[in-house]
Amino acid sequence: MSRARARRAALSLGAVLAVAAAFAGAPVVRAVETGRAECKSLTSKILGQAVPYCVLLPPGYDADATRRYPILYYLHGLGDNEQMFVHSGGFNIVEDLWEAGKIGRFLIVTPAAGASFYINSFDGRRRYEDFFLKEFMPAIERRYRAKSARASRAIAGISMGGYGAFHLAFRHPDLFCAASAHSAALIEKLPAVDGIGAGALGRMRVLGNVFGSPPDRAFWDRNSPLVMTRTTNLAGLKIYFDCGDRDDYGFNTGAAELDRILTSRHIAHEFHLYAGGHDWPYFVEHLPATLEFSSHALAAEGKASPAATAK
Repeated sequence: MSRARARRAALSLGAVLAVAAAFAGAPVVRAVETGRAECKSLTSKILGQAVPYCVLLPPGYDADATRRYPILYYLHGLGDNEQMFVHSGGFNIVEDLWEAGKIGRFLIVTPAAGASFYINSFDGRRRYEDFFLKEFMPAIERRYRAKSARASRAIAGISMGGYGAFHLAFRHPDLFCAASAHSAALIEKLPAVDGIGAGALGRMRVLGNVFGSPPDRAFWDRNSPLVMTRTTNLAGLKIYFDCGDRDDYGFNTGAAELDRILTSRHIAHEFHLYAGGHDWPYFVEHLPATLEFSSHALAAEGKASPAATAK
């Protein structure tokens, strides 16, 4: 068990002992600072519903009510939700990185997005991109003392969330200083409807709800991060992505194509093709990479632990 996880497990006992020591006149040893998760919802006029979200607050957030923090929007994948860090053990990884001084202190925010791919749908019924940019980001950055400037704002994601992170960053490079992804849902060619197997029908229905049924080619291209990469001015945007070489959905092919386009345009980026598939064990293994990359891009500050400093 990591020190961060053990520390959280001992909090209640520590509180009892502290009270007892105070009444006994003994000195009270203060608990080591920890981060915390807060899950709430935000009412959207654009979507016509409440949208749940979770935010990971860094150590010291509650102690200093004047300090403002950089912010990382971390987008979940298809089939997951806003609690991706809370229910998966990902928060333990974040806490361990904070404790070891491997990442600075910044906010990590995950909104629920369903199967939206984080864009405005073809039929105009679900304008998720408009919600994210016009309602969600402004509200979160007011509520949680974020530094609302490009240099202090990054975006990342997993799978569908990786598609969303690159889509939003490539379409709005003036808003984000960095974009990163694990196994981003990058598809080179518009999926063909005819002759697909029964197992792919469900995925086609999901795509149809967003991109049109059958998917509209012009709309597909307008929203594709791969297509946008060919012409968008991405100067100054820091980019990181990785993918498993046996990705279950073939997203490794799309990742390699993104690498090829960026390389051909001489756009600085970092890309890795690792051994692995498209599953949570792969994401957990490589999650520190996007967190450390984002921390560096955000120039996030934080006190390193003695062990980390010694290294």
